[in-house]
Amino acid sequence: MNVRSILYRKTGGAYNTRMDSSFDLAIAARQPLFDDSHNSAFRLFNGFAEGAPNLSLDIYARTLVIHNYADDPIGNQSFIEDTASRVQASLNWLRAGILKQRNGITQEDRRGTLLFGDAPDTKISEHGVWYALDLTMNRDASFYLDTSLLRKWLIENMQGKSVLNTFAYTGSFGVAALAGGASRVIQIDRNRRFLELAKQSYALNEFEARAKDFIAQDFFPAVSRFKHSKQFFDCVILDPPFFSSTSKGKVDQKNESARLINKVRPLVNDGGYLIAINNALYVSGREYMQTLENLCKDGYLKIEELIPVPEHFVGYHQIGKPITDPAPFNHSTKIAVLKVRRKA
Repeated sequence: MNVRSILYRKTGGAYNTRMDSSFDLAIAARQPLFDDSHNSAFRLFNGFAEGAPNLSLDIYARTLVIHNYADDPIGNQSFIEDTASRVQASLNWLRAGILKQRNGITQEDRRGTLLFGDAPDTKISEHGVWYALDLTMNRDASFYLDTSLLRKWLIENMQGKSVLNTFAYTGSFGVAALAGGASRVIQIDRNRRFLELAKQSYALNEFEARAKDFIAQDFFPAVSRFKHSKQFFDCVILDPPFFSSTSKGKVDQKNESARLINKVRPLVNDGGYLIAINNALYVSGREYMQTLENLCKDGYLKIEELIPVPEHFVGYHQIGKPITDPAPFNHSTKIAVLKVRRKA
């Protein structure tokens, strides 16, 4: 079976040749990403950009993950099932397939149900580093593919440095920093279960997992505690969710990203890095750059580098346009490395 026959959509009894061509181009462009060992992870098809807005396909080792974003997930169920079977037939090395329905009725629907195979993969390798997976632990897949190049940057730039990873989730940034020779990494997340998966990644790479370096606590009191104890770091990573509100504080990436950056800024050593990530779809690249430039006006912050999202995630031969223009970033996941200078 050739690539063109992997995926299709029927319209009035006839194949939608334009859609067929989009899948053909998208999957053919990713052929160099298929490694012989099938331990890697990447986006196989970005439907929003490449011609099918309700669908994205990801590869995690030998597991296919289908994200169904349709408002009525039942309405396109037969198309999804046919998609899975055709991909499985073409990529005969796949061992499992999972369907995640963004608007599914049950939590299990949203977290993912097994379409084929016995069990999904539990680890992947990226840039020579192993990461543990739990593909049905959460609505996403426990490992974000759009931040791959930031992990690469951390591997290349954290030698001998102390790192604080806030909103750590499953700790992939901290794992990458340790792989790059970081002297110490502290991971903070409210959910202890997520941090347990981070510890599994440590074990896969034979890193020491010290209990005191995994803090299951809300961001706001944890950061305040570091300030009061005058603990500083060579690099602080700030990757908050789009929106969150607890009794301890509110996270609002659309309207208050500067406030969060200022919250962690005092924790960074002179000459250190503050990595700020904004994934708000409705915040344009220009808006976010303006926020960062305003923060830099006092001379104590400097925009050192913008890190792009991998092309396989952004999409090849794009048809759909983003909701807001991400430029000068290449995706709504906007990653900036800031250099910090402290007052004498």
